Amino acid sequence: DEVAYGYCASKDRKFFGFQGHLLISMTGIPVSLSLTPANVDERDAAYDLIETIAGLLLGDKGYIKPIFKEDCEAVGIDLQTPLKKNMKDNRPKKFVKLIMRVRRRIETVIGQLAHYFDIEHSGCCNMWRMTARMARKLLAYNVGVFLNVQAGKPAIQFENLITA
Repeated sequence: DEVAYGYCASKDRKFFGFQGHLLISMTGIPVSLSLTPANVDERDAAYDLIETIAGLLLGDKGYIKPIFKEDCEAVGIDLQTPLKKNMKDNRPKKFVKLIMRVRRRIETVIGQLAHYFDIEHSGCCNMWRMTARMARKLLAYNVGVFLNVQAGKPAIQFENLITA
């Protein structure tokens, strides 16, 4: 009863299981994770994550919801998202370009977690096992970031991390 069917709009497909909601720092380091059954709206799950931050929060298009933006503003968070194609953007072009560059870093981290750690496929049917598995994967990712920093390489550059 912990798992459910959900829908991924970006991949246009249904899936069964859990959904992860990840908070990543501006440097690309995962700092918080919230797990929910797949049918929970990502904006509802985000309330657990925003309790620990202040300032700028970049989200994807899934976070576009006026009530959520108002709730963020009430606790001192400036929520910025890319806008949908049918929405008018009144923000300065330089600001939008900066947001998109940082969003690219976030997408890179998520892509690396999917590629190197297969974070999208866990095979878990209960929250306890899922939480333990995701914690191990995020720990391994952050160890990779640490090793990169120690080697003087960019934090999220995982290619050629270990060489002979």
